[in-house]
Amino acid sequence: MQPIRRNLPQLLGDARRWFEEGLLAALEAAGATPVSPTQAQLFAVLDDQGTTVSELARRMAVTRQTAHQAVHGLVAAGLLEQIPDPASARQRLIRRTRDGERAHRQAGLILERLEEQLAQRISRETVDALRTALEAPWGRPPSPSPE
Repeated sequence: MQPIRRNLPQLLGDARRWFEEGLLAALEAAGATPVSPTQAQLFAVLDDQGTTVSELARRMAVTRQTAHQAVHGLVAAGLLEQIPDPASARQRLIRRTRDGERAHRQAGLILERLEEQLAQRISRETVDALRTALEAPWGRPPSPSPE
C-alpha cells in the first residue's frame, strides 16, 4: 500500500511543531519559566510597545478567551504586564516585562541554533530556499471559483 502523500499545510504544521518542541525543551533545560505552546506563540506575535488581547487573538488565529488565558498565565509568571492603552481608555496593552524581554531574547537565540541544526541536517541551501519561499509575498488566498 502506498503511503498517503501529506499536503503542504500538514508538512508546515509539522515543521512548526519541530521548532516549537525544540524551543520549549531548550528553555526547560535552561531552567526558564515553563510556558505552553500557545504562550510561546503569543510571545512571538507581541509588539514591543504592547498589543491588545483582541489583536493577539487575531494574530494567533485563536479565540479572544484563549489569548486572554495565555496572557494571564504569562502575567502571573512575571513575563508580561498590562498597561493602559494611550489610544483608548477602555483597552489595555499587553507587553513584556524585563524578565519577559530576557526570555524573548533567549528564545530568539535558541531558534537561531535550531535553524543551524536544521541546516546541518538538510543543508544550508535547502534551509535558505525554504526561507526564501516562505518570505515571498503569496498574495491573498484565492477566492473560490463559482461552479
